[in-house]
Amino acid sequence: MTVEQNVLQQHSQKHQQTLINQLREVTGTTDVQLLQQALQVSNGDLAEAVAFLTEKNAKVPQQDETTYYQTSQVASDRYISVGSQADTNVIDLTGDDKDDLQRAIALSLEESNRAFRETGITDEEQAISRVLEASIAENKASLKRTHTEVWSDSPNPHDRKRIDSCPVGLKNVGNTCWFSAVIQSLFNLLEFQRLVLNYSPPARVHDLPRNQKEHRNLPFMQELRNLFSLMVGSKRKYVDPSRAVEILKDAFKSSESQQQDVSEFTHKLLDWLEDAFQMKAEEDREGEKPKNPMVELFYGRFLAVGVLEGKKFENTEMFGQYPLQVNGFKDLHECLEAAMIEGEIESLHSAENSARSGQEHWFTELPPVLTFELSRFEFNQALGRPEKIHNKLEFPSMLYMDRYMDRNREITRIKREEIRRLKEHLTLLQQRLERYLSYGSGPKRFPLADVLQYAMEFASSKPVCTSPVEDIDSSAPPGGTTGQQLPPPSIAEQDSLPPLESSGPASGPTTAPTAAQQQRVPIHKPFTQSRLPPDLPMHPAPRHITEEELRVLEGCLHRWRSEVENDTRDLQGSITRIHRTIELMYSDKSMMQVPYRLHAVLVHEGQANAGHYWAYIYDPHQRCWMKYNDISVTKSSWEELVRDSFGGYRNASAYCLMYINDKKPFLIEEEFDKETGQILSGMDKLPADLKLYVKEDNELFDKEIEEWDILQARKAQQEKLALATAAAAAASAASSTSTSSSSPQPMSIESSPPDNAVSQQDPEYMEQPSPTNDSKHLQEDTERAISRAAAEQEERSPEALLSAAIKLEYARLLRFAQEDTSPENDYRLQHIIVYFIQNQAPRKILERTLLTQFADRNLAFDERCKSIMNVARAKLDLIKPEEVNMDEYEMWHQDYRNFRETTVFMTTGLELFQKANYVEALMYLIYSYQYNKELLSKGLYRGHDEELLGHYRRECLLKLNEQAAAMFESGEEPDVSTGLGIMNELVVPCIPLLLAHDIEGDLLAVEDMRNRWCSYLGQEMESNLQEKLTDFLPKLLDCSTEIKSFHDPPKLPAYSTLELCERFSRIMSALGRVHADGR
Repeated sequence: MTVEQNVLQQHSQKHQQTLINQLREVTGTTDVQLLQQALQVSNGDLAEAVAFLTEKNAKVPQQDETTYYQTSQVASDRYISVGSQADTNVIDLTGDDKDDLQRAIALSLEESNRAFRETGITDEEQAISRVLEASIAENKASLKRTHTEVWSDSPNPHDRKRIDSCPVGLKNVGNTCWFSAVIQSLFNLLEFQRLVLNYSPPARVHDLPRNQKEHRNLPFMQELRNLFSLMVGSKRKYVDPSRAVEILKDAFKSSESQQQDVSEFTHKLLDWLEDAFQMKAEEDREGEKPKNPMVELFYGRFLAVGVLEGKKFENTEMFGQYPLQVNGFKDLHECLEAAMIEGEIESLHSAENSARSGQEHWFTELPPVLTFELSRFEFNQALGRPEKIHNKLEFPSMLYMDRYMDRNREITRIKREEIRRLKEHLTLLQQRLERYLSYGSGPKRFPLADVLQYAMEFASSKPVCTSPVEDIDSSAPPGGTTGQQLPPPSIAEQDSLPPLESSGPASGPTTAPTAAQQQRVPIHKPFTQSRLPPDLPMHPAPRHITEEELRVLEGCLHRWRSEVENDTRDLQGSITRIHRTIELMYSDKSMMQVPYRLHAVLVHEGQANAGHYWAYIYDPHQRCWMKYNDISVTKSSWEELVRDSFGGYRNASAYCLMYINDKKPFLIEEEFDKETGQILSGMDKLPADLKLYVKEDNELFDKEIEEWDILQARKAQQEKLALATAAAAAASAASSTSTSSSSPQPMSIESSPPDNAVSQQDPEYMEQPSPTNDSKHLQEDTERAISRAAAEQEERSPEALLSAAIKLEYARLLRFAQEDTSPENDYRLQHIIVYFIQNQAPRKILERTLLTQFADRNLAFDERCKSIMNVARAKLDLIKPEEVNMDEYEMWHQDYRNFRETTVFMTTGLELFQKANYVEALMYLIYSYQYNKELLSKGLYRGHDEELLGHYRRECLLKLNEQAAAMFESGEEPDVSTGLGIMNELVVPCIPLLLAHDIEGDLLAVEDMRNRWCSYLGQEMESNLQEKLTDFLPKLLDCSTEIKSFHDPPKLPAYSTLELCERFSRIMSALGRVHADGR
């Protein structure tokens, strides 16, 4: 066969496959033989083929409404629009006329082909264009949204600032979460990232582009480069991809919006990139066959081996994203096995040709990036709409593709035949086991061993000679509650009987019972007797059975039950062994030579017509999974990925899996500088033009931050001046009041003059100079209490409102204090009164503290609040020194300040510990433990959980000891010095703290640390290491509990109540999850 003939044959086969795909989607027919028959009958005419299949389907009985039909098959499926005809071609499909349906389908196909001939744009391109237009329209509409909506930017640029080298997110510009998921997955393929960033357009592009592809692809390629460069070097937490989406939208014509199909988008994206790189490759290698890096990265080849009408054939085909069906399979390997075999293939392995048709796929060349499309959407023909498949499908983090390779064809066939034989045997064993586990001929079935046991229990029950119905009078009402028909109850029973039991003639209870009643077996009354009568059997029992009969029967039943149990165990053991054999069928080394590691999982949550997309992407440098959810980029775990991606748990499941060849590390390796050998990172990765682009964008962002800071500083200055003016006026008013009074009042710490005295002595959590800081939440609580009091109180005088508001606020805080909360919700941090109530502070302390809250000058924004504030301040001034002990008052407030400070130490230390920053975490944990212990010495609720703090203080020291020991073992001089420095400066000074209170866990930790270093004494090491060890060990082994030297406590930044509560809740929740997971 000539090359031209071979090419023509391949083209003909591809054309035929395309026609089959279109027929499959339009008619819902999945039988490949029937589709091929329709094409043969119609000589390739789609309209006639549809008519043929429609007639065939009309003869088939109507399917149930719950029947589903697949629309995504194992080829490059195209979605065909059936209902978008021109007005002149409208056909009434409401009736039952089969010809109308055929004409509508034919017109749809004709319209689709005509549009392609006229515009060169396929249906899938038009569908994607409609999606992009809808996304852009929604993005423009979102500009009118308020700042409270989900995707609006925070007005504070500091909230949008990138933290260190955290990955950059992508803003959702209107239903574009699917765009973000795909782009992030590709961007994190570093080889792909390099190709895009270093792409340079062909030289001829500077002239007018020659065709539509260049018009479309080259501008998009430039915008993709710009987007990637921002994702590399931007100072923003997330960037806006609108311009790239705009290019995609402008590439096609469209008239109406339509839900996007992400798989189609990914197909077209790779097509555009392939075209762009092809242009460049053709220019760079004129006269030679150009190599397209996109093809080499994402495309592979498989060999289709099969039989068509008894004739064998072999074809090599190229593939990109490999589609897999999900329905009916439990894991990825089952999907692949089914996708690699189509039709009946027995004739492939037989010597004689038959009329059966089928084919196998064998991969001859796998791409470095292997992408699987999971078909989780199917068309419900009865309901006329697509539906999502939520079935669970498992997939591994490491996938070995050896069994699907053409070079392993023979051994795989042998193993498949062996698995088929084992599964047949397994089915027989499971059927036999089912007969043992579900025994019986009726609708209810039970395990046979249990049936025999029940029979043995029945036979062994105490025999009863009386009929179970003899002692129930047939004339009695249901339930047998008539007094004359029952034996007289005992005195105890008479006391406990309900009225119904003693109803009947008045002489009933005193009448002597008859002989028949005395002989009758007593009936157990569960509501009136405290225990069972001794002669009433628990279960039915045989009436007559001899000892010999019972002995023989028990012997048989015992033997039969043992036999059944042995048979059941043997069957279960055989089934387990066969399962294990099948699992290990491909586990030998020869079938584990083509490893592919999971790189990204694209997830969809929702239904077929709507939902949300995000991606899990593996970070090989941090060795963890990252979750890319639009602007949010967070660390994740394999457990979270499994929960969201396998399906079956909720409406979330994976629709695309991206694996990379584990033997080609260049795919995810960082680039090195050719001169220095250093890893290129950040802006160093970018070519000159993109460096300039990112630099300009960063300068704009820096300018935005600078303008924001200037604006906030100006606002703060204005507020400061306003407060100073108000303070001066208040001081003047207070001074005039003091001089005009006949009897001078003692000045309290809350009195207005001078203002600086107030600011020095008032607690920072009670009153602040501005409502924009920590006192804002307190002010809001106070104003809320005043509003409630005004709504509930009839008397509207300031004194009455103040009294009612204080009572309401106290009641609210009392509920918080009495509520049993989880560790992460500590109401003591939210309000000082909760702390006081839980620690039983004196009533006068509570009252004065609440008065101070309502005397806050920041309340003076309306007349009602201002009048209440004035009354509260006047009441504070009237409090006499003997009424409230100011030393005690200050002591309680100081204790609360110490509690908050301890919480900051604790929270910061635990956060650093979670980040494995043990050096910095130690001092925070040490001081939080010491301060907390002092608080707890005054009361159980004065501080935090001592065991929790002790545990993490101990664990931090053990981690540092482990790090230092590992450095010492390295033998490298810098590491040895650093390790011993950690021990001398951090660990050794803390050991007396662990020894001070004889806590078992602390003592064991000290013992472990000492044993680790003492174990080096018997080992061979260099003399300088031996000398340093000898010098260090006495310090470590010092049993003194005297603290000789210690670091000063770290300086703490000021945190608002809201910030502190959020940080405390976050770290306690994280610790709770860690302990729940058993780590």
